[in-house]
Amino acid sequence: MTAQEPFVIAGGGVGGLTAALALAQIGRPSLLFERASAFREVGAGLQLSPNASRILRRLGVLDALMELAIEPRYVRLRRGADGADLARVPLDDAEKRWGAPYIAVHRADLLAALVDRARAENLIQISNDSALTGFIQDEKGVAVTYRFDGEFRRASGAALIGADGVRSMTRSRMIQNGADAPRYTGHTAWRTILPAAGLPEVFLRPVANLWFGERAHLVHYPLRGGSIVNVVALVEDTWRGEAEGDPEFWDNVGDRKFLLNRFKSWCGEARELIGAGETWLRWPLFDRPPLESFAQGRVALLGDAAHPMLPYLAQGAAQAIEDAAALAAAVAAHGDDSAAALTEYSAARVMRSRKVQEGARAQGQIYHLSGAKAFARNFALRFSTPGMLRGRQDWIYTP
Repeated sequence: MTAQEPFVIAGGGVGGLTAALALAQIGRPSLLFERASAFREVGAGLQLSPNASRILRRLGVLDALMELAIEPRYVRLRRGADGADLARVPLDDAEKRWGAPYIAVHRADLLAALVDRARAENLIQISNDSALTGFIQDEKGVAVTYRFDGEFRRASGAALIGADGVRSMTRSRMIQNGADAPRYTGHTAWRTILPAAGLPEVFLRPVANLWFGERAHLVHYPLRGGSIVNVVALVEDTWRGEAEGDPEFWDNVGDRKFLLNRFKSWCGEARELIGAGETWLRWPLFDRPPLESFAQGRVALLGDAAHPMLPYLAQGAAQAIEDAAALAAAVAAHGDDSAAALTEYSAARVMRSRKVQEGARAQGQIYHLSGAKAFARNFALRFSTPGMLRGRQDWIYTP
């Protein structure tokens, strides 16, 4: 295989598309296979911290996003029971402090910006309705099989990047260990998008709001120039498995009555916001054990396939974007030695992503404390200065 052989990328989500763009920027072609027939408007809002937005800027994606994004002035931390303010984490000087903006965008807007940029790049070939079904590798490269229009087809390249999500086919073929299977965390995310019209002004401010409660928390912020409000309620919940829907998609409609009952003891402002949502999509949160390596020969994992991120540090998309940048840097350093490049990529990312992954898990426990432990958390927040709270993010947001 020559240096111009394409990288095969499984998965057309944020990680896969960013990887294709980052590879194209160093002159490497890619074949990107996405199982969905089209890039549709799925999901809800997400927060992109400076560690991600600086990479998107370098790839020529950020400017398109800024037209639809908001830049939260701060994160407002509140107590769910009575709405009391606990602390504020300033974000208005993110560009100065961390070298890039902190933004909130609709996931569909981010995906559209990535797709538009990728389709304009002649080094990227995108195939929709194409689900990878298997692969083999040797010292020369990789060969993959995929299903398109009901038929099995083949493709080949210099290496395979599995950016195919928490239920990654690539990972299952690499690891082949039942203990590595995705596991339900006991938490579900309930998501809705509210039209801004008719909502109280307090919900429309350019602020990322985070409310703490017993075994649950609530997040909301405006999107698309303040025309809509993204609301996420994260609760400790049960999930019976595949019979309730495919956890890879955002179309599992939840029982609104369950959610209203779950937050009935919260303050009126929080209940008003939750009550405004007529349709809630219920998303179970799955996790997988940490890996010692993301690479095996000429095959590597990226994003949730490598390190599923619980949403409690708002780093799922950001860490996939970081992966993509690290992959391209390693490929640029090793030329046509794809196996060496993937080994270097893995070494650059395993410890970093594990630290963020573990931090997100721990943060989820802190958000859901009750009793004396919740009192201690709230006390600590109230007596922390804004500078102290902002400084705690430096290890994530600083390049």
